[in-house]
Amino acid sequence: MKNKVLLLLVLASSIVISSTSAQVQEPDSSKKMLPPVQRFYIGTGLDGAIFSSATIQEKQAGTTINKTGTLRFSDIINFGFTFNYNFGRHFGIYTGIDLKNIGFIEKDAGASIVKRRTYNLGVPLGIKIGNMVTAMPYIFLGGGVDAPFNYREKTFVIRDQKAKFSEWFSSRTPATMPYVFLGAGIFRGATIKLQYYPGNFLNPSFTDKNGKTPYADYDVHLMLVSLGFPVQ
Repeated sequence: MKNKVLLLLVLASSIVISSTSAQVQEPDSSKKMLPPVQRFYIGTGLDGAIFSSATIQEKQAGTTINKTGTLRFSDIINFGFTFNYNFGRHFGIYTGIDLKNIGFIEKDAGASIVKRRTYNLGVPLGIKIGNMVTAMPYIFLGGGVDAPFNYREKTFVIRDQKAKFSEWFSSRTPATMPYVFLGAGIFRGATIKLQYYPGNFLNPSFTDKNGKTPYADYDVHLMLVSLGFPVQ
């Protein structure tokens, strides 16, 4: 009798041990491991293609004229780096440095066209809210400041005649251009962003060598939509 009881205890112990081992060796496949959050990384997906325009207010003979600039496209030279830090899966911050080509096109009643643009070095500062693991989807917003270092102006009086000039570190524009922005990550690190410059793009106090102030009656606010593509 004692031998039978002992045999039953041995068999029961073997079944319990086997069952426990199976539970340890076979994890629940329904619980998937989440990928780790990349805390700090350097990105390259800043403004690659820029569509820009501007609200233009001009005073002529005591009358204020409001108009919108013609849509302008630029993809040369727009490039930069971002320095990102993610606090967790759904919140991060970033800054960086970028080089971009921005400006606006103005048409007047006399059928002349004036194109004004600057090359700018910029520093953004923003926050990111969303999915910090896969880089999509998320939104980002913030502000920054640009420092223009080259100004170019082209005037087309008629289609086959034009006048143009370029100046380095020109005082025709402010020394700095603050801006605000709002954007979103859309696919594999690509972004779309709306950016607005609340200050005047032109310097109304500028005086040329002839003593004239060509921008005294202008108040121009630049706005742009940009597409960013990561460089692999």
